[in-house]
Amino acid sequence: MIKLCVFLGNQGQEYRFHRHNVAWLFLDSMIIASELCWSAKFKGQFSQMKLGSTIIYFLKPHTFMNLSGESVGEAVHFYGLGIDELLIVHDELEMPFGAFGYKFSGGLGGHNGLRSLEKHLGTRDFWRLRLGIGRPEHDDVAGYVLSRFDPEQLEVLNKKVFPLAEKTFYEIFSEGIEGFDIRYKKVLPL
Repeated sequence: MIKLCVFLGNQGQEYRFHRHNVAWLFLDSMIIASELCWSAKFKGQFSQMKLGSTIIYFLKPHTFMNLSGESVGEAVHFYGLGIDELLIVHDELEMPFGAFGYKFSGGLGGHNGLRSLEKHLGTRDFWRLRLGIGRPEHDDVAGYVLSRFDPEQLEVLNKKVFPLAEKTFYEIFSEGIEGFDIRYKKVLPL
């Protein structure tokens, strides 16, 4: 059962609409976003709410992407959580824009946020909700993930991708993520 949902991103208004912040954009779009009461904790913003019969913790690390593991490690240790109770929501270069999927464990794909999590948690075996941002046509991956979505892409995210991803997000709390197809991947017609 998932008990801690972590949304990776970079703090600061200048990063708000960057591809690396798609997890924060997703969280902000969710119906529950207005019900979450955030406080400064675990080197980030922390909240909790009841989903079904379970208290779920929400965390937005404010350590910047490359040091996300510091924040997550503190929260996991404080609550004595098992790694299998953790869901990391993050941007995914290896999935096309408009796709999302759940997965347990796997490679790091050069994602510095995931690399930091592995360093501080001692494993890469945690649940992930990957939000596809696609690969750049050039070799400047860092520049790509730190570039802004264009207005048309933001519209697709808000009207197509995020609503369906949110629906599946709630399903994992009613059905249990263990029974969820870990290969689940939805690519939306754009």
